[in-house]
Amino acid sequence: MFNKKTYIKRREQLKNQVGDGLILLMGNSESPMNYTDNTYHYRQDSSFLYFTGISHPDLVSVFDCDSGQEILFGDDYTIDDVVWMGQQPSIASKAALCGISETQSLSMLQGKLELAKSQGRKIHFLPVYRHDNKIRLFEWLNIHPSKIKEEASLDLIRAIIAQRNYKSEEEIVEIEKAVNTSVDMHIAAMRMAKPGMQESEIAAEVTRIAQAAGGHLSFPVIATINGQTLHNHYHGNKIKEGQLFLLDTGAETAMGYAGDLSSTFPVSAKFTSTQKEIYNICLAGHEAAIDMLKPGIPFRDVYFQSARTIMEGMKDMGFVKGNIEDALINGAHAMFFPCGLGHMMGLDVHDMEDLGEVYVGWDGEPKSTQFGLKSLRLGRELEPGFVVTIEPGIYFIPDLIDLWRSKKINKEYLNFDRIEEYRNFGGLRNEEDFLITPDGKRLLGKPKPKTIEDVEKERAFAF
Repeated sequence: MFNKKTYIKRREQLKNQVGDGLILLMGNSESPMNYTDNTYHYRQDSSFLYFTGISHPDLVSVFDCDSGQEILFGDDYTIDDVVWMGQQPSIASKAALCGISETQSLSMLQGKLELAKSQGRKIHFLPVYRHDNKIRLFEWLNIHPSKIKEEASLDLIRAIIAQRNYKSEEEIVEIEKAVNTSVDMHIAAMRMAKPGMQESEIAAEVTRIAQAAGGHLSFPVIATINGQTLHNHYHGNKIKEGQLFLLDTGAETAMGYAGDLSSTFPVSAKFTSTQKEIYNICLAGHEAAIDMLKPGIPFRDVYFQSARTIMEGMKDMGFVKGNIEDALINGAHAMFFPCGLGHMMGLDVHDMEDLGEVYVGWDGEPKSTQFGLKSLRLGRELEPGFVVTIEPGIYFIPDLIDLWRSKKINKEYLNFDRIEEYRNFGGLRNEEDFLITPDGKRLLGKPKPKTIEDVEKERAFAF
């Protein structure tokens, strides 16, 4: 945890910004895999962590914006719990660490909420992503699970985003810990991967490194020879000479802060000439995006500059024809680059995605519905304190090639005969994490190998 003054200050700012009523902030419970006592890795809700720092199941906090009262609701372990889980600090002692002086049993919460409702007071709560919390809201506030999203407090959503979007110095220290461990994970993969290995062996090693650093993974590992599938979590393939291997993985610190990096490297000791051409086009798009990062620049413009650079390189190779600007307007770049360029990162690897991308990444501006552009999670003007990822990619997706060719989508800008020659190429990307500073940007953590030369230097350790 940070110093309790940090959490006190955050809660005071939150209460002031929301203005009136009660703020109901729900923590997460344990989540069973296949029966009650066999649970997934526990992860506290990130907004609950942000305002309390407490990673413990079955807690709920209530902050009164009018009186200033703060209560942490939860139940201490019984002797039956202690037998299985060991002695644990009391709820009151956990609350004291973040500056909350009042605790009550969970059984007291419903009465508190019913009193507020009877007085006509607002009860602010966030959108809910776990079904058990949806059931709790139904029991406490009589809000049907299908109505929770529309009943969630926009005032609370905006107030939390207005704090969590801007990372403090102590948060940056934590994020850099996560990024440095993530770099270690990627270098280890580059140095160990050999033809004949299973993807699962590499996934297991990077997971070990994350856990050995005292934290966990910030998201499920993507470790695959099928880089054209953007979120491929299958690890059952044997890797072979001549293939590309895409690794997208990151560490999470014990306090919950995330790192998120991607690398693409050859299964062989060196890239082929064809792989080098595509890789360097993608890397040029990556560097073009980094060069634009500074306050006042809409991230949407950064995305289009990266896409423009990629399309120019693909035109040089004969995949693209016609006017590049027209091709971008019509979304032709999504044949190769169907995803976004990056996202906010912090306590969540996709920071505050549960609160709504339109508010976090677009500041309330409606998102595009165009294929490719609609997947851009971040489009708003950049500001000092933002932490963002940069991760353009080039992907040859056979199903997408077949669909667009059959429907003649963007045929004015795409050379489908040339694209067909590469339908089994796969996909690649690099990803790094940046802090937006008052005068530009700063790479977070130690550098990750990303040039052809640096990647091949790491690959030499495996042979």
